[in-house]
Amino acid sequence: MTSRERVLCALQHEEPDKIPLDLGAMRSTGIMAIAYHRVKQYLGMSGGETLVYDVVQQLAQPEGEILDYVQADVVDLGRAFLTAPEDWKDFTLPDGSPAKIPAWIDLRERDGGWAFVAEDGTLLGQMPPGVTYLSQCYWPLADLPANLTRAQLEEAMQKVIWAALPTPPWHQPLTAEHLADIRARAKHLYETTDYAIMVAFGGNLLEWGQFLCGIENFLCALVASPQRVERLLDLLVELHLENLEKFLPAVDGYVQIIQMGDDLGTQTGAQISPPTYRRFFKPRHREIYQYVKEHSRLHLFLHSCGSIEELLPDLIDIGVEIINPVQTSAARMSPEHLKREYGRDIVFWGGGCDTQRVLPRGTPEEIEAQVRERMQIFGPRGGFVFTQVHNILANVPPENIVALWEAAKKYR
Repeated sequence: MTSRERVLCALQHEEPDKIPLDLGAMRSTGIMAIAYHRVKQYLGMSGGETLVYDVVQQLAQPEGEILDYVQADVVDLGRAFLTAPEDWKDFTLPDGSPAKIPAWIDLRERDGGWAFVAEDGTLLGQMPPGVTYLSQCYWPLADLPANLTRAQLEEAMQKVIWAALPTPPWHQPLTAEHLADIRARAKHLYETTDYAIMVAFGGNLLEWGQFLCGIENFLCALVASPQRVERLLDLLVELHLENLEKFLPAVDGYVQIIQMGDDLGTQTGAQISPPTYRRFFKPRHREIYQYVKEHSRLHLFLHSCGSIEELLPDLIDIGVEIINPVQTSAARMSPEHLKREYGRDIVFWGGGCDTQRVLPRGTPEEIEAQVRERMQIFGPRGGFVFTQVHNILANVPPENIVALWEAAKKYR
């Protein structure tokens, strides 16, 4: 099978010739730039550059040599952009390693670290010394207004670091010219490679409420100010649907998977109760996801961290086909239980190796054993794409990263 055929076969809950592998096809299956630079040195790969395409999380864009080494089967459409040398500029990673970031991003040195500041001087994000990623510093709707307008919302969204520092293809507005460029680049990537292609969209609701208001403020508002919350969520749905109307025709036919996001879980359970999810979020998620189903051939992927087992029936009901990151260290998220109870109805994209404890602190032998076990549990009858639970963080030893990749190739 080609890589694209292999992924599509797994998404149809059929067993491909080999379990598909992913490294960096979306912003939670990748590798931080510090770890990327070190593992390349460990492998003796001296060429190329460390391109930090996701500046907030400090994620490296995997180069072709690494994708070939890993035997990856799927890539992010975003890699088709920023392909000229002038699209990048020099940057120094927190450990002193050389890298590059997109040329238009203006990070400023501050107190021995880095900061990102809005044009009006508002500090939106910072990376102090000893920290390896940018942290959000400003919540523009901390006091959620009663009669929020669309204009107020759009202005506030640009003051959130995730929107202020987007990854391609969202680095430019969806003008007719940019949409045509998206389609041309998607077509080229589709025709010149046999990778399956994923594109990020987001469509977040709970997370946008938390980004805009602050987590504690938004969770309290769900109880104390439900009408204000519903106004915010309805405006977000309106905005997401308008963007989908423009965006889907640009990628349909060339991209196979569209990635949505909303972190619904914590380590011990869902952030919000199932009744709260069903009141505020489920009908709005359904509207967004069904629009994708009705207006494209794309498979729908949802990134949702934590213990979300109690919400999986609802997510399946509204059209989620693929779940990630499959946080198997969280409560009620054991691989055996998930595969047995939900394996016929949803694809598990991840869960291949625990990134909280095993990958950073285990031995190469322990990593290999867990990878083998996860392949044996999730692999039968398809419905599984292998990747580690979440991004490979900066502190993971290079020998552990190599052990992960080698085991994945060995047991796929």
